[in-house]
Amino acid sequence: MSPSLPLVTTAERRDRLGRRHRLAPSARAATVPQAADAVVALHATDASTVFLSARARLTESGPDTIERALYEDVSLVRLLSMRNTLFAVSAELAPYVDSSTARGIAAKERRALLKHLDEDGQGLDAGWLAGAEAAALDALDTRGPSTGSQLSAAVPALRQKITIGRGKKYETETGVATRVIRLLAADGRIRRDRPRGSWTSSQYRWVHSEPWPAVPPAEARAEITRRWLRAYGPATETDLKWWTGWTLTDARKALAAVGPEQVRLDDGTTALVGPGDTAPEPATEPWAALLPGLDPTGMGWADRGFHLDPAHKSALFDYAGNIGPTVWWNGEVVGGGAQRADGEIVWRLLTRPGRAAEEAITAEAARLAAWVGEARITPRFRTPLERELVA
Repeated sequence: MSPSLPLVTTAERRDRLGRRHRLAPSARAATVPQAADAVVALHATDASTVFLSARARLTESGPDTIERALYEDVSLVRLLSMRNTLFAVSAELAPYVDSSTARGIAAKERRALLKHLDEDGQGLDAGWLAGAEAAALDALDTRGPSTGSQLSAAVPALRQKITIGRGKKYETETGVATRVIRLLAADGRIRRDRPRGSWTSSQYRWVHSEPWPAVPPAEARAEITRRWLRAYGPATETDLKWWTGWTLTDARKALAAVGPEQVRLDDGTTALVGPGDTAPEPATEPWAALLPGLDPTGMGWADRGFHLDPAHKSALFDYAGNIGPTVWWNGEVVGGGAQRADGEIVWRLLTRPGRAAEEAITAEAARLAAWVGEARITPRFRTPLERELVA
């Protein structure tokens, strides 16, 4: 490693989080798309994560602000994309996410469903699937926004049952509705609309939509990589491959197209930043944040050692590697949080960040409680500390 490489200290990496992830008060975003773009994409597997992650990064907002972006302006959209996971991205970025990642997932989903149809032995094939998809789209055009159950009631083909693993120990009978709807969504021909219930609900209605404009895949991967480096650099090739779910070859080609620069880290290793992004990072004002489970700031790297003490991982992550609600002070995870059944926001510190930190965290918890109001939030992926706090 050359000592002439620019040094990015751990303190600077944490300052980057405060400023670039729009978590420091002076850096908060004015719009929902700006909040999403700051971290490239917001995790959306859990409905509440999108709202709580955006809230933490916005100057002024309520749940209605984020609902308007999702369902009226459609400036924020959910896509099955990186790591075959649901994310919410700005409409500006969506064509790049679609081309770089979602197209490949959609093709794989289609092949898998056609294989299941063929193995089922009822004569269902690509022609039958195309007819079922067309009927579902016609139903949406006729009925307007509809849930999966409503679509199944309106389209007989969606009530079809197939047997997966016939003759094997794991043989099971399942309906095709969920798979067909998932495929239509992955193809960009339908999108999630307002759910039945509040903003914490995942029982979405669906609407007919137009596929995203075509972008050459290599160009799309380069754009995603450029934005990712800006948000998450310094980071490594391994981090990019993990975050995107791309092959190592695709990750390397995307990095080569962007032309990142190498920097030194405090631990003596090297990492990558975007072209020209080697200047010292100015310090931010002190900041506290209470972030939801699966928030991008906690999940942006394969190696999170610069902001998370490895000793705390077992308390804050579930068995599958999903992060739970976390408490942050100046770019470092210092504890975990939860909401109890009576609505109280509670947390536990895992370090001793000092009196100023505790006062700031208390104020941020009050801001979160006021924002959430009467809503009750249970993370989809429960972690040990979150369970303890609500017990």
